[in-house]
Amino acid sequence: MVVVQPTPFCNIDCSYCYLPSRHDKRVIAQETVATLFEKLFASGWARPEVTVVWHAGEPMVLPVAFYDQAFAAIEAMRPAHVRIKHAFQTNGTLITPAWCDFVKKWDVGLGVSVDGPRAIHDANRKTRSGKGTFDRVMAGLKLLREHGVRFHVISVLGRQSLADPRGMLDFYLDQGVDHVCFNVEESEGDHVSDLFAAGDLRARFQDFLGAFWHLARASGKIHFLREIDTMIPRIFRPSEIDMRNPQVEPLAMLNVDCLGNVSSFSPELLGYQSQEYGNFLLGNVNTDTFRQIRDAAYGSALYRDISTGVAACRQSCDYFSICGGGAPVNKLSENGSFATTRTAYCTLTQIVATDLILDSFDRLERSWTEGAPTPPPAAAQRGAAAAV
Repeated sequence: MVVVQPTPFCNIDCSYCYLPSRHDKRVIAQETVATLFEKLFASGWARPEVTVVWHAGEPMVLPVAFYDQAFAAIEAMRPAHVRIKHAFQTNGTLITPAWCDFVKKWDVGLGVSVDGPRAIHDANRKTRSGKGTFDRVMAGLKLLREHGVRFHVISVLGRQSLADPRGMLDFYLDQGVDHVCFNVEESEGDHVSDLFAAGDLRARFQDFLGAFWHLARASGKIHFLREIDTMIPRIFRPSEIDMRNPQVEPLAMLNVDCLGNVSSFSPELLGYQSQEYGNFLLGNVNTDTFRQIRDAAYGSALYRDISTGVAACRQSCDYFSICGGGAPVNKLSENGSFATTRTAYCTLTQIVATDLILDSFDRLERSWTEGAPTPPPAAAQRGAAAAV
């Protein structure tokens, strides 16, 4: 995966945002974009499918023409055996018919950040003058639906939304949303979430996710719930297939800022500063070769300590086969070190969903045992292939 920061700037000012430079209006040069992909393709290290996420700021503050030029340049140098899938994560306030046409033209994966009904959304997602952004986002969603653009939403869950799974589902259904992702508000960068101060966050999130999953499936109208649907194939997979965690592999996630600076591992580290690790940068695509950047990653104290943390997770955590060692940025933010193990973020994103899925599977197996001589063949095969 390649995460490209077209600009650090964001046109709104969310209360829980952790990005340190969201007032910075610098823009990545087209020459830097071209150099990045020229070197990536020349290295021979690109996988058959490369996802390029345009993120870390609001990508739509730049004009459609900027991306048309960049995408065309990337396509012109793309090797025949490599497929590029572009993706945007947007706050949804700047969507226009021109953006809808662009997304369809290039088959861009589109995520829209919307936290729920007006009162929940506007509590945190505000303009720089302090006004809520709900109406503008709803106008953007309406345009996407009218133009037949596929999209998913990412909602940051706080106290109010965690207490109301039914209200959240009703909101999505009212807005024609059928692909849903959740992020629990967390402490990261300069932002400190008060949710983690309470001792019952795991139980509250488990109650919320379990209820939402049940209600969503009963509705028949939610076709993708990230917290569940991305975990199922990781849990029920052939045991000989190892879990791959790109956040702990050098350059498996290639994160590039608007100046061409490169980081790896957790994309949130791009722009961070640390007394021990400095600016977390491994080089610059304009001045360094990919081999130099890779060697810097493998030789860094950053990778050394991340690897120590992964080894400790492997030894101590029953869920290691599901997550592969956790998210380094959350280990640093929550525990103060990469060379650590479980975090609250890990518990919420990996353990809660895994427990819900396995509990559901256990109940399903019991119903098969009690009500039928054998389970359906496909389900039996999945059960036999379970990795945990």
